[in-house]
Amino acid sequence: MSTESATDDPESLSPRRFAMYLCVVVVLGAVVGVGAGLLSLLLYGIEKLALGFVETSTQPGPFETDPVRRILSVVVGSVIAAIVWWLLRTRSRPVPSVSKAVSGTPMPWWQTIVHVLLQIMIVGCGSSIGREVAPRELGALMGQWFGRVVPVSEHDRRIIVAVAAAAGLAGVYDAPLAGLFFVTEILVVGASVTTAAVALGASVVAAFVASLIKGRHVFYDVAGLSTAYTPTILIFSLVAGMVFGLAGALFRRASAIATGNRPTGSDILWMMPAAAVVTGLVALVVPQVMGNGRASAQLTLSLTSMTSPVGVVAATAALTFLAKAVVTLLTLRSGASGGVLQPGIALGMALGTLLGCGWIMVMPGDSLAACAVMGGAALLAASQKAPLMAMCLVFELVNAPMSLVVPVGLAVAVSSMVAHCVEPRLLRIERNGTAAVSSER
Repeated sequence: MSTESATDDPESLSPRRFAMYLCVVVVLGAVVGVGAGLLSLLLYGIEKLALGFVETSTQPGPFETDPVRRILSVVVGSVIAAIVWWLLRTRSRPVPSVSKAVSGTPMPWWQTIVHVLLQIMIVGCGSSIGREVAPRELGALMGQWFGRVVPVSEHDRRIIVAVAAAAGLAGVYDAPLAGLFFVTEILVVGASVTTAAVALGASVVAAFVASLIKGRHVFYDVAGLSTAYTPTILIFSLVAGMVFGLAGALFRRASAIATGNRPTGSDILWMMPAAAVVTGLVALVVPQVMGNGRASAQLTLSLTSMTSPVGVVAATAALTFLAKAVVTLLTLRSGASGGVLQPGIALGMALGTLLGCGWIMVMPGDSLAACAVMGGAALLAASQKAPLMAMCLVFELVNAPMSLVVPVGLAVAVSSMVAHCVEPRLLRIERNGTAAVSSER
C-alpha cells in the first residue's frame, strides 16, 4: 500500500491527488462519454437494421414494424447472443459485475467488450431488458485501465472505477445527477465531498461529450405535464406511493430470483431463443414490450396527454404493465444480461397512469401525466433502493419542472419506506417456499 493511502484522510486532497482527480473528471469522463455516445449510435444502428426504426420520443418503439419482422428480429438476436454468452461463460474468464469491479475484481478486457456489445445488440433487436448495464460496465473497465496506468491508492482506485461506471450511465441518458447518486447510493463507495465532486464532474463531462456524438434530446416527451401541483395530488402521492413501494419491492425480488436462476450451462442455447419467441408473440398484440422500456413508458406518457376515454387509457396501461413485467422477467430468467432501470421506469409509469386514471375521475383537476412521472420515479426508487438516483434520473429523462419535486419526492419517500419494510417479509416468504419445496423432494 502506498504511503498516501496509509496516511491521507479520504477528505483531504494533496496537490498530486487533486491533479489525479481532475484528470479523472476531464480525461476519463470524456473517454467514457465517447464510449457511451458510440454505444447509443450502435443501438440506433441495430434498431434500424433489425426493426426498421430508430427510437425517438415520437417513435419510441417498433409500432409500425411488420409483425413477422419483430419476431424474426428478436429471435435471431437472441440466438446469436445465446451462443456467444454460452461460449463466454463456459470457456472464458467471467465478466464480473460493476460492484465486484469496484471491489477490485479485474474485468477481462475483450470478454467485457463482447459482453457489453451483446447487451446492446439484444436490446436493439427487441429483447425486453435494459441497456444501462452495458455503458456502466464499459466505464468500469476504463476506470480499471486508468487505475493501472496512473499509480493510485486502493481507496482512490475504488472511487475511480465507481465514478467511471456512473459516468457511463450519465452519458447514455444525459443524466449527470443520476450518475452522482448512482455512486453514493448503489455502489456505496463513500459519501465524502471528494467522491461526490468527482462523480458529479465526471458524469457532467461524460454526458456532454456523449451528447456531441448522439445528439441532445429529451428522452421522454410529456406534453401534458403540469408545472403546478395541488394539495390533492399530494394525497395521491401519499396513497399511491405505498402501492409503488410494494410493486417495486416485488419487482426487485422477482428480478433477483430470475437472475439468480438463469442457466449456467448449455440450457441458455434454447432458453433465450424460447424467451425471444414469447416476446415476439406478445409483441404481435403489445409491441411496446420490445426493447429496454422506452416504448412502454412513452406510450403511457403519450396517453396521458390525449383525449382518449379514461377506460381505454387505464386498460392500455394495465396491459402494458403486465406484459412488460412478465416478458422482462422471462428474458432475465432465460440467461440474458442487462439492466432493469428502464424496465422499472416503464412499469412505474404504466402503474402510475393506471392508478391516476382512477384518481382523476374523483379529482379531475389533477394531472394524469404527473401521476405517471410519480410512478416511474417511485417504483424505480423502491426497486433499486436508491431514492435520490431514481428521482433525479426520471426528472432528467422527462425534463420535469422543479415544481414537481414536492409531489414526486413525497411518492418516492413513501415508496422507499414501504419497500424497506416489505422486503424482509418477502425474503422470509421466499425462504419458506424454498424450504417447503426442498422438503418435498
